[in-house]
Amino acid sequence: MYKIDPAHNRITPIEAKRFAELRFGERKHLQEWLEHCPQALAQGDGEELLIIQKEFDGFDDTRERLDLLALDKEGNLVIIENKLDDSGRDVVWQALKYASYCASLSTQQVVDIYQRYLNQKAVEENSAPARAEDRLIEFLEVDDLESVQLNRIRTQRLMLVAARYRKEVTSTVLWLSQFGIACQCFKVTPYQAGSELFLNVEQIIPTPESSDFMIGMVAKEVEEKSADNEQKQRHRLRLAFWELALDKFSHSQCSLYNNISPGKDHWLYAGSGVSSVPYSIIFAKNEVRVELNIGRKNPDENRFIFQRLCEQKDSIETAFGAPLEWLPLPEKKSCRIQYAKAVDGYDKAQWPAMIDWLVDHMTRLEIALKEPLKTINQQLKHSGGALATMDG
Repeated sequence: MYKIDPAHNRITPIEAKRFAELRFGERKHLQEWLEHCPQALAQGDGEELLIIQKEFDGFDDTRERLDLLALDKEGNLVIIENKLDDSGRDVVWQALKYASYCASLSTQQVVDIYQRYLNQKAVEENSAPARAEDRLIEFLEVDDLESVQLNRIRTQRLMLVAARYRKEVTSTVLWLSQFGIACQCFKVTPYQAGSELFLNVEQIIPTPESSDFMIGMVAKEVEEKSADNEQKQRHRLRLAFWELALDKFSHSQCSLYNNISPGKDHWLYAGSGVSSVPYSIIFAKNEVRVELNIGRKNPDENRFIFQRLCEQKDSIETAFGAPLEWLPLPEKKSCRIQYAKAVDGYDKAQWPAMIDWLVDHMTRLEIALKEPLKTINQQLKHSGGALATMDG
């Protein structure tokens, strides 16, 4: 750091010092500075902090004291630990302990803690104490505290302040950030230029440039965990549904699924007698469906099967008892014939009716398509490469 001399158009170095050299103490000086100027811990984003207590010792069954306790604009508690020239090895452990102690504080307890702080300040300044609720409403920019929940679960933040950090501290902080624990490290360096003294406060973990990236990564991880949990829940639902459905099929005249096991997918296949043209029953969030999937490797064979079935559409639908949905799917190599019903698939109370519907309509679909598919299968076996001729 350099001091600019505009008169002589020169710069002169400002000497970095240790707090001990300047006879500055942790509680008497650094803590006081940050208490009265918490914006020093706002790095570029203009974050505001409200100090609500210092030397906080309101922890049950322990005599430990937290240096500074603050609130951010979201109503989250911020635990601030100061360590002067050296962070020491245990500063992260200390901060985590304090965060765990504070995690259970209710909104009213936070208000009471702040009120005690304001009362003490009033005594020191020989003035009337301010109301904590009024100050909090003003800081949080809300109409009343009833509309705010202070110190929500897993929102506690850690701020560590020291002139030098040991590697075991920085590596632990970086590791904690991977689990969504908001932990910042601030490097404080005193400087001297003649009789003038300066203090530089610099956020080193995470760097201001990487903060948005880290927040984004944490949010992405939360999203992925949520998606994983949702998928596991769906798998459990599908397994339970298919177990009930297959039991029902086993007691029906439709034998397609007698040797099929329940799975985690939203569909179950069963052979139709034509290779790679299975019957499917579908269990989705918004519908149940029966269908014939025409998905052979050769797109020409798929189109051939679909066309031959389309030629018998009227008789097939008459046998089925309702109009079917005929999907040539020109953008894909496969084709499909289906019939669906809208449902609330995740409402277990509807499952018996949904399963009855699947059994009934798959039975009817198999009957309607059995003879046409048998004829098509014979044509495929005897056609070889002559599909184009037969198609014409």
